[in-house]
Amino acid sequence: MAFKYNVTEQNDLYFVTITVVGWIDAFTRKELSYVIIDSLKFCQEKKGLILYSWCLMPSHLHMIVSAKEGNRLSDIIRDFKKFTSKRIISTLKEINESRDWLLDKFSFAAKTHSKSKEFKFWQDGFHPIALYSNEFKDQKLDYIHYNPVEAGIVAEPEHYLNSSAINYSGGLGLIDIVFL
Repeated sequence: MAFKYNVTEQNDLYFVTITVVGWIDAFTRKELSYVIIDSLKFCQEKKGLILYSWCLMPSHLHMIVSAKEGNRLSDIIRDFKKFTSKRIISTLKEINESRDWLLDKFSFAAKTHSKSKEFKFWQDGFHPIALYSNEFKDQKLDYIHYNPVEAGIVAEPEHYLNSSAINYSGGLGLIDIVFL
């Protein structure tokens, strides 16, 4: 399946969005959020991911990212999605998740997708948008950080724990970032 948005230059700066199938609010559980946070840290340390900004919303992840020279951003994101999908499903099976219908939804999504086997957690693609101008970078950075404010989760961007807004306001966030 071809996507409208593609990574054309593997080391350029991109705004990406990774979305849970059906926009399911999976990341209301801290255990599932930690899977994403730990995996992003791993990708930074071992896979060549450069993370400039991020925000994990209940149903999706926004980031501004690039890849270190010699690494391919599309490969990093592919591996990240594959690993986190498996880890999230296993975590859902391990924790006392009251929303027992979640696994049913992810199982159903897999049945309608030829590449998936038992469960499908993420939607296909990651909607990469190249950031070529400083104005566009600033717009996407604000969009990422104000997403939880617009959703009514917090009053100020830096109050949202699962975001780099804390870093940009002078605090210490959950993940180290490279400032734009």
